[in-house]
Amino acid sequence: PRLLPRRAAGSGCSPPLLRGTLHPRRGRGTMWAFLARSMARPSNLVKPVALRKLPGRYLAHQESLPSLPVPPLQQTLDHYLLALQPIISEEELSHTRQLVEEFRKPGGVGERLQKGLERRARKHENWLSDWWLKTAYLEYRLPVVVHSSPGVVLPKQDFQDRQGQLRFAAKLIEGVLDFKTMIDNETLPVEYLGGKPLCMNQYYQILSSCRIPGPKRDSVVNYAKGKKPPTHITVVHNFQFFELDVYRSDGNPLTTDQIFLQLEKIWNTSLQTNKEPIGILTTNHRNSWAKAYNNLIKDKINKESVRSIEKSIITVCLDAPMPRVSDDIYKSRVAAQMLHGGGSRWNSGNRWFDKTLQFIVAEDGSCGLVYEHAPSEGPPLIALVDHVVEYTKKPELVRSPMVPLRMPKKLRFNITPEIKNDIEKAKQNLNIMVQDLDIKVLVFHHFGKNFPKSQKISPDAFIQVALQLAYYRMYGQVCATYESASLRMFRLGRTDTIRSASIDSTSFVAAMDNSGKQDQEKAELLRKATQAHRAYTDRAINGNAIDRHLLGLKLQAIEDLVSMPELFMDTAYAVAMHFNLSTSQVPAKTDCVMCFGPVVPDGYGVCYNPMAEHINFAISAFNSCAETNAARLAHYLEKALLDMRLVLQSSPKSKL
Repeated sequence: PRLLPRRAAGSGCSPPLLRGTLHPRRGRGTMWAFLARSMARPSNLVKPVALRKLPGRYLAHQESLPSLPVPPLQQTLDHYLLALQPIISEEELSHTRQLVEEFRKPGGVGERLQKGLERRARKHENWLSDWWLKTAYLEYRLPVVVHSSPGVVLPKQDFQDRQGQLRFAAKLIEGVLDFKTMIDNETLPVEYLGGKPLCMNQYYQILSSCRIPGPKRDSVVNYAKGKKPPTHITVVHNFQFFELDVYRSDGNPLTTDQIFLQLEKIWNTSLQTNKEPIGILTTNHRNSWAKAYNNLIKDKINKESVRSIEKSIITVCLDAPMPRVSDDIYKSRVAAQMLHGGGSRWNSGNRWFDKTLQFIVAEDGSCGLVYEHAPSEGPPLIALVDHVVEYTKKPELVRSPMVPLRMPKKLRFNITPEIKNDIEKAKQNLNIMVQDLDIKVLVFHHFGKNFPKSQKISPDAFIQVALQLAYYRMYGQVCATYESASLRMFRLGRTDTIRSASIDSTSFVAAMDNSGKQDQEKAELLRKATQAHRAYTDRAINGNAIDRHLLGLKLQAIEDLVSMPELFMDTAYAVAMHFNLSTSQVPAKTDCVMCFGPVVPDGYGVCYNPMAEHINFAISAFNSCAETNAARLAHYLEKALLDMRLVLQSSPKSKL
């Protein structure tokens, strides 16, 4: 099995992490420009934060953050053995104990590698971040579609026609530009977790950036930092790409009205879908795409078009309406549209999947986004989403004067027979992937995070233990479970793993359906399991989890050109790294849900957004695996949550 889960499983971040402290409604450049022109500036209007530039603030903040520590070796090895206990046999465990003893001997291989890691930590801003970016993302060769890029399903909008679609898209674009002003001016409010400031670096990576395929390893380019930062976005409609300038010559963003008119021009010049869906190439296996990419950009016109897409601030995909479906499967269908576009006959050609951020707005009101995972985790994206969604709800204060704007530039592609052949192959592979993805969005409406809170239990821990119970009831065993934890307390921190299958969670799930046990005992075991999860979470966000440390020791061995330690060749290590449950909590103010594919062929991807009175889940699996089924896990998860509530309610906590 593969060494790594392929996303920092993670779109997300763990417990109450990141209840974004981002303030929507910070600054409307256009409105202020208008007021300045009319000279009617009432005294009660304070200049919005977004217009004040605070140069140097970001760097000063970053430099004040601590570096990621290298955890103590003995601690990690002890915790590794504890993590293995629920998921492997006693026999395998005793074998692994011997390997651990060997590895941890004074003066042995473990200590040598640990010293190497500690040296690396002294030399680098973050000993892990470059390694992680390469191993988890850039060297990962499966397609980014389904396997790596998460999608977000946004609430359905109430328009039903082209006019509504374009007006909403225009407003959304303006909201993104409003957020971008805070990034550019370094006025983004710093986020905190448990009173500690978080690394804000990922916010500076998500706009004007793009992944570039390479034969063995991809790269990410970021044009935001260049001498001439991009002032355009890419708009895709009917598989055709356009470059749309979104700033006026005076440096102010276009208004919603102006963007709307430009989108109408784009729409009217791309009515036919008879063009080759060049974007489909980005859905292929990374090696195949790298070959096709180099072939594609040999042509000067193609190269210019590709560069324009790569440099653009974001991509906006104006989709055809989805196939009509019944209400109960509607959200699951939208999730699939966000992850892969529905296949070559639907909207998959209406994307450039290497682009970091693509907003998707369909004619029938379904909307959301898909993002390329290498530059960022979910929470910064969700902070942007919360801001943009809030922004789209605001009434337009100003009707902008209609100045003539130049026609958006259509991006041209010269399609050789060889490129046409690459497109056909990519279509076939994509359609197989689309058929294989089994995805279910579950809106659990019986209760939300307020219930576990009322019981003084962490909502995230409660949901994770429910997942353990659901899986155990389905398969009669527990499995290696990945939940991403944010390492943003540290400079350039990404994620580590919370291993939710613990000794305590296993005791609870085994007791839950045991008729010989009283509810009181079950409730106590449940509380103990949630407390153990909470404790692991706290260790993880403070840099003391085991997964990235073990990976670091392994990569250090490769770098030192020493033979691979037995510990990493052991079947127990392979089992521990085979995450049948890959999960992530991505909380948002918006009633949305993030979704991603499983990280192993026989696994599930589970992402959730706990709201006050309901919980949004997105569960994925592969149809090619007979043992897994997303709707079935959703059913068992719903039952587990209800049963756990019942056990807590029928045995009030004893007054200690």
